[in-house]
Amino acid sequence: MNIDQLFENSRIQFWSLQILGWTGWGVTFYVAALFWGTPDRYAIYVPLISVIGMLYTLVLRWIYRLTWDAEPLRRVILAIVASYLAGAAWMMTRSTIFMQIFEKKKEMHELQGLDHLFARLENVSSAWMVMLCWTGLYFGIKYYKLLQEERQQSLKTQAMAHEAQLKMLRYQLNPHFLFNTLNAISTLILDKDDQLAEKMVTRLSNFLRYSLDNDPMQKVSLAQEIKAMQLYLDIEKVRFAERLNLNFDIEDSASEALIPSLLLQPLVENAIKYAIAQNMEGGTIGIAAKAFAGELLLEVSDDGPGLDDTVQDELPGDGTRKKVRRGVGLENTRERLRELYGDNQSFRLGKTEPHGLTIAIRLPLELPQEAS
Repeated sequence: MNIDQLFENSRIQFWSLQILGWTGWGVTFYVAALFWGTPDRYAIYVPLISVIGMLYTLVLRWIYRLTWDAEPLRRVILAIVASYLAGAAWMMTRSTIFMQIFEKKKEMHELQGLDHLFARLENVSSAWMVMLCWTGLYFGIKYYKLLQEERQQSLKTQAMAHEAQLKMLRYQLNPHFLFNTLNAISTLILDKDDQLAEKMVTRLSNFLRYSLDNDPMQKVSLAQEIKAMQLYLDIEKVRFAERLNLNFDIEDSASEALIPSLLLQPLVENAIKYAIAQNMEGGTIGIAAKAFAGELLLEVSDDGPGLDDTVQDELPGDGTRKKVRRGVGLENTRERLRELYGDNQSFRLGKTEPHGLTIAIRLPLELPQEAS
């Protein structure tokens, strides 16, 4: 257990504050009495009544803990009454001890100069105020800790919900992709192309291993993401062969930038579904990235049919409504970026000239040393 964990312990916190508080009271009381010529035996009296006062506050603590679930008004009344009774009992104990320690007439004569001090300090009202202050501090610290615990629990709950949402968005894509791939493997087996089917199963295994080994809450470099894309595209190459053409334009300054793992895979999968699979001649998919003005700019483009009439979607920025292709991958990626970056990102759909779809993503530029 380190020092931070040690002081997070409620029992240690309580006793540390108890000892510190009562020591402070005793020192203050003793220093004040010095101005009145305190006898030597007063050095015994002050520590003794400080310890006894501490014991009375332990009784108060026990009472407050037993009645913690009572109504607020009842707790306030109880705190006032209990503090008064504890102060009166402490004052009676102090008076008894005082008379025992300073019982000699000579010493009592020497102490007559303290009459004014005792009139102010050693009476029930002053003792009650000490106990009432202790009670106020006890409840104040207790409620503060409860508020902190509730705040931490709330933050923890929000973080868990946030993490669950992100994982749902990421893992929701896997069954969709897996279904398409297994369907393609099934077709190859039915066509008795066992060698190609075996190659596709091996490549699927490599991609799924990468997918499962990477937590969706973690970020990877763009270079790692491109390697993951190569694993995925190796599978699609088996399906489409020469019909699938690729064009990578990744600037060196952007290759080390951090992005959510497997961010590009659903976008490329969407492009394959609409731009490659539906075109007998195939098509080209482009992936570009560059760093500019503290931001990472990503583009995934294809030369397919582009925006069609399947569904309406709003492009942020110009406030207009455009016709865009339907796809779980696009919406999930948009939601995933919104969960991770809030408003500090953009996900725009546009037209590729002369035809096709371009997905432009803007993210804050994060580098490994900044993330650590």
